[in-house]
Amino acid sequence: MSDYSLVEKIKSLQGKFDSLSAQISDPDVMSDMKRYVQLNKEYKELAPIIETGKVFCKMVQDLDDAKEILQNEKDEDLREMAKEEVSTLEAGLPEMEEKIKLLLIPKDPQDSKNAIIEIRGGSGGDEAAIFAGDLFRMYAKYVEKKGWKLEITNQSEGTSGGFKELICKVSGDGVYGILKYESGVHRVQRVPQTETQGRVHTSAASVAVLPEADEFDIELNMNDIRKDTFCSSGPGGQSVNTTYSAIRLTHIPSGIVVQCQDEKSQLKNFDKALAELRTRLYNMEYEKYLNEISAKRKTMVSTGDRSAKIRTYNYPQSRVTDHRINYTMYNLPVFMDGAIQEVIDQLTIAENAERLKSEE
Repeated sequence: MSDYSLVEKIKSLQGKFDSLSAQISDPDVMSDMKRYVQLNKEYKELAPIIETGKVFCKMVQDLDDAKEILQNEKDEDLREMAKEEVSTLEAGLPEMEEKIKLLLIPKDPQDSKNAIIEIRGGSGGDEAAIFAGDLFRMYAKYVEKKGWKLEITNQSEGTSGGFKELICKVSGDGVYGILKYESGVHRVQRVPQTETQGRVHTSAASVAVLPEADEFDIELNMNDIRKDTFCSSGPGGQSVNTTYSAIRLTHIPSGIVVQCQDEKSQLKNFDKALAELRTRLYNMEYEKYLNEISAKRKTMVSTGDRSAKIRTYNYPQSRVTDHRINYTMYNLPVFMDGAIQEVIDQLTIAENAERLKSEE
């Protein structure tokens, strides 16, 4: 077989994959839920590498066999067939090799998780809150198109519409790995509804996307948490301001405070608030990881710096510009209707190129 170091790498990973497969079928492992979850996660992450690796190894083997026929075979028909196969395989192998290299680069360990999205109106007063509402609707439509699930955990409405702050959870397959690119400051340029002179104003809203912590990621000591209940506020029917269903949790060692009033049930609000608290504690450590890798990659798109201006939405020109990759499209109404996949794809390509570069 040809001297491909990737082939040896794939073979060694095949051994690990087979071992993981055996372990997750072991009754002793299945009884230890924390270990089982971790091993199952590793198994799922290796599966696409092994699947693509088998195709690559077969191509390499077929190329060797075809070259051997060319060297030793006298039959002209067989030699012609082998020559065509060599030409086809040599044209296809470089692309497959790049695909394998990309798959072999360690992924962000959080990419497969659900996400917590925080949207806050920034500079610009009422207009910023309205824009924060527009961003939320954009994400809600995108989530719907992807077939994911969105749950609002907390919201504070703006005086003229939109939201001063909105926090929601998005559940689905690989949500954080896709939505993480949305973290940062989003700037809007348009004539506000309150503007009488028709002047274009600039305002902003910030978006933070956090990977949701799994139950096994953080061990919480309930003695460290103070629980307060209060009446819900805002829309919600008869139960609003009559029952103490809203929950506020304070993590005493860190000072982190979370609250949830989305559900009518105090128990459901408690569970949501506890999940958010776990996520915030987990993200204190995750920030260190983000800062470390963003220091290594100059064009890191999923940086830990959430104060960075990442995108401008210019309504007079119907323009959306993502400043991280200098990518512009002139179809703002469609974009705001949830068609953000094109920009996410471009950001993914940019990050993959940077990851390949940093590995070389």
